[in-house]
Amino acid sequence: MEPELNCSSHCDSPLCLIHSGVDRQEGLDILQRLCSLSTKPKQRRHRVGEHKRPPFFSVQHHLKQDMASASSVLSKEQLLCPICLDLFNQPVSTPCGHNFCRDCIQGYWKSANLSQCPMCKHKFYRRPELKVNTFISEVASQFKKSLEKTDKSEACTVDQYLGHDGSVSCDVCVGKRIKALRSCLDCLASFCETHLEPHHVLGTFKKHRLVHPTMNMQDRVCQKHEKLLDLFCNTDQTYVCQLCIKRDHKAHHTANIEDKGKDRRAQVGKINKEVDKMIHVRQQKIARINETVDLSKGNTEREIEESLQVFARLLHIIQRGQAEVVEAIDAKQRQVESRASGLIVELRQEIEELRQRAAELELLAHTEDDFYLLQSSPALSTLPATKDWSDTNEESAVYVGTVRRAVRGVVCQLEETVKTEVKRLCESEFHRAQQCAVDVTLDPDTAHPKLVLSANRKQVHHGDVALSLPDNPERFYPGVSVLGKEGFSSGRFYYEVQVKGKTEWDIGVGLKSVNRKGGSMLNPEGGYWTLGMRRDKSYWALSSTPICVPLVERPQRVGVYVDLEWGQVSFYNVDTASHIYSFTGYSFNERLFPYFNPRRNHGGINSAPLIVSPVNV
Repeated sequence: MEPELNCSSHCDSPLCLIHSGVDRQEGLDILQRLCSLSTKPKQRRHRVGEHKRPPFFSVQHHLKQDMASASSVLSKEQLLCPICLDLFNQPVSTPCGHNFCRDCIQGYWKSANLSQCPMCKHKFYRRPELKVNTFISEVASQFKKSLEKTDKSEACTVDQYLGHDGSVSCDVCVGKRIKALRSCLDCLASFCETHLEPHHVLGTFKKHRLVHPTMNMQDRVCQKHEKLLDLFCNTDQTYVCQLCIKRDHKAHHTANIEDKGKDRRAQVGKINKEVDKMIHVRQQKIARINETVDLSKGNTEREIEESLQVFARLLHIIQRGQAEVVEAIDAKQRQVESRASGLIVELRQEIEELRQRAAELELLAHTEDDFYLLQSSPALSTLPATKDWSDTNEESAVYVGTVRRAVRGVVCQLEETVKTEVKRLCESEFHRAQQCAVDVTLDPDTAHPKLVLSANRKQVHHGDVALSLPDNPERFYPGVSVLGKEGFSSGRFYYEVQVKGKTEWDIGVGLKSVNRKGGSMLNPEGGYWTLGMRRDKSYWALSSTPICVPLVERPQRVGVYVDLEWGQVSFYNVDTASHIYSFTGYSFNERLFPYFNPRRNHGGINSAPLIVSPVNV
């Protein structure tokens, strides 16, 4: 018959001694002797020595206290860079107040091609100048040193009670530490296979709850009553023992840890499903990003190839012009050389004839036969017939205007080719912009009281009578403006506006935070990126200093293209598929809305509406 142990709160059994924590080591020694008695002789383990080791949980408790005091001053999370998740290295602060490693934030900005805070997404119009925060740098350095000291101390202490592989050791074994097989929630101790034997053979021990080896068993004991923490207080969200619910937590809602564990497992399972769902969503996002990168790579290669072809054609014109002017210069040089060669041949022939006459005269001059001299002298006494070379000039090649005429011809060809290529590129660019078309409707809550919107909210014109409308903060006044209903904070979008029949208008985009009350300037500094027409038929890009945009043809429809990532706002003449003007190099730190200003009708002269037109891709 198996021996029974009565584990009442007043017994002196080894379990109660272990559980109470009054004389833990003595209880473990008794349990060891019980294990020796309950095992077979060949399985019995003998004590190697009588050296008493320090209680494991006491060391663990002091270690945790030291770590708590070290971390109570400053949390490690406060000194982590949000990008690399490591302690700050050369920390810098952005104007919005967030801190990063200098290399991390600069690398982020370089890879993103956008100056914005990775934490709050605040965008900067110009990239801020960053300087190392010496105070945070010094704090991070000191904290790192203290962590290294704590880690070394903790490692030395824990190694005494853990195996080399980090496993939990048996609390009963002395001498050589044996790896624990199970931890007992009732004994609050860990046991190797030998010392776990009583839990298999003794009746009361069989009822104990065994779990996988756990190091922090002492955390399961109430520090106040030294009883097992087997309940959970929902009111205070903390673990309690049986005595706690009779005193401090008497009126609180408590539950058994097992029941609470079941609920928590269900909750964890539900959260785990949500986490899996979030992982799946992000994996899909990664797939879409990769697809976008691949698409961008294809577009980049196509754009590079197209640019190479364009410049190759331009270079061909220049090279051909260069070859032609070189050929013209060479031809002129050959002409000079040919003429010179002909003259030289002619001169040499006359020289030969003159030398022959000179020889004959020499002979005649030395003859002693007077009869022969008188007879021959009439024919030889005169100069031979030769060409008069006094009017023949020796001229080298002079190239007055040759290169200039050639360059002008090349420039004319280049201008014609560039004009053709620009027109083709503008058409291609325009059609790509149209691929980003969105459906834009007007927001009546932002419309000036004298603006009249159509029922479908696609048209707006200035009326003579102010409507009775609530003066809400979103409404423009006195500016006769209205925003689109839909705003955009990322990506690209495009829409078209019919301006036919109007003598004045302003269209473009505006930030959500633009000043809608009182006067405001339509420029990027005021949160607007717009193009406008005035009564003198002039067109203006409304920047800080308005820029007059000369147009050959008056646009009947204007396309507005916005790329928020690249900070670009472009305007196109839809009818000619030509580019009008672009704002570039801006950072949009909030939502952008389509902006419309039909301007005042001036007694009907400018009464035609602005119409949001469907995009024909």
